[in-house]
Amino acid sequence: MSDQMKYMHPRPSSIVAALYTARDLKADVAILHGPSGCSFKHARLLEEDGMRVLTTSLADNEFIFGGQKPLEDVLRYAEDTFHPERMAVVGTCVAMIIGEDLQSAIEGSGITTPTIAVDIHAGYIENIAGVISTLEAACEAGWITEEELTRQRYMMNKANEVERLRGAASQPYIEASRGDLKHKAAQELLRLTRSGAKGVAILNAKKETAYMFVDALVALHDVCPDADVTYIVNLEQRGLPKTRADAERIATELAARGVKAELVGALDEYGANGDALGRRIQEIRPSFALITGVPHAIPPEFTNGIECFSITNGPRQVAPLRAIGHRHVMVEIDLHPKTLGVRSIVESEFGAVLRSLT
Repeated sequence: MSDQMKYMHPRPSSIVAALYTARDLKADVAILHGPSGCSFKHARLLEEDGMRVLTTSLADNEFIFGGQKPLEDVLRYAEDTFHPERMAVVGTCVAMIIGEDLQSAIEGSGITTPTIAVDIHAGYIENIAGVISTLEAACEAGWITEEELTRQRYMMNKANEVERLRGAASQPYIEASRGDLKHKAAQELLRLTRSGAKGVAILNAKKETAYMFVDALVALHDVCPDADVTYIVNLEQRGLPKTRADAERIATELAARGVKAELVGALDEYGANGDALGRRIQEIRPSFALITGVPHAIPPEFTNGIECFSITNGPRQVAPLRAIGHRHVMVEIDLHPKTLGVRSIVESEFGAVLRSLT
């Protein structure tokens, strides 16, 4: 065994991470240079979010003779058909193994659309390799500044650190779980809130997942508008173009729905936000905390002695959250697909249950 963790449960792909980052950079088209089935599910999901994902559909003979011509053909097709403002060519394991030169194909295609080449494959232990590779190419192309690249590297490393310490990367294998029954947890949350106990409701979500994770906070405010609850959300205006736009939309809707919330952190700072949120919890001194998104970013020393209601979208995050003392842990299944392509808050299962109990 090496010093690095050997995971035996599936982990996120660096190829998929590159695709999502291209979307956040407002690329209109991403071209996967590999077999047609590579990252199939996520490629389809991303098309729900407005980015066209094409593939060079490399076949076995091209594994041997090379796929530069198919890539040049797809680049020209994408430009002629979709007239994009930006494109990204994303590598795959096949492109890496046969030694494809993505940048050479972009130059050889004769296209004029600003296009970046992301040399990536799925053989990295951590999926942030796909994020960083995409951002480095974007920085070289002038799409983002060196300052933003440095910031993003820091945020990705902090997110990784949290996952290794208290998340789904903390053990070689974690049993998947659906968590606690939502109606049981909702009943206890309402009992505490209506008893006059002081509470805090925190959104610390990753990017577009906030569209649904924030609904638990809205629902709590809907059913107990005058309760002693402090609302805190990571909706500050920093990050890549799509991230900033999502934060602005959610914050505007929150205000329109009557939720006055403190801003702590941005939507791409979920991994680095734990200490700041923890210090705020210590200042408030609540009896209970509702934490949605990435609850495990908050170190347990800040939540010891507090009754925590945590909502995640990762079935393998349930056991680690219970291990750090979170009493009620719930999973919003299929949350991510339901938040792709949306532009307003999406009702969550837990939010719906809370509202049904009034």
